[in-house]
Amino acid sequence: MVLLAQFIGALYGLLAVIFGAFGAHALKKIMSEEQLKSFETGVKYQMYHAIVLLVLGFNFNLETSLERSMVYCFILGVFLFSFSIYGLCLSAAKGKKMRFLGPITPLGGLLLVIGWGLLLYSFIQNIV
Repeated sequence: MVLLAQFIGALYGLLAVIFGAFGAHALKKIMSEEQLKSFETGVKYQMYHAIVLLVLGFNFNLETSLERSMVYCFILGVFLFSFSIYGLCLSAAKGKKMRFLGPITPLGGLLLVIGWGLLLYSFIQNIV
């Protein structure tokens, strides 16, 4: 599980840099200002959570069900949140908006919130 968190964290970080550069250069020509801001939001959240996954992978054993659930929430949450935003923005820029992705974004956001809540709970659990 530690290796999974580290691997996915590094992969998400790598992709965030690539997508960020892609958005800053290639997509400026085909996206509106609003679409670019949404795309950038996806990239930011992806990078933030890539770093979180790396920190968790290097600082937790990730052996308990709480810790594993936290990692899964972050991995799946980023995928659903950020990648649905990318799909929505790219498809809208091409005039064929994939509306089915709209409800997926908040589901990904909810998983990210749950991941953070589980992290907070793990700290509280150690204090009490």
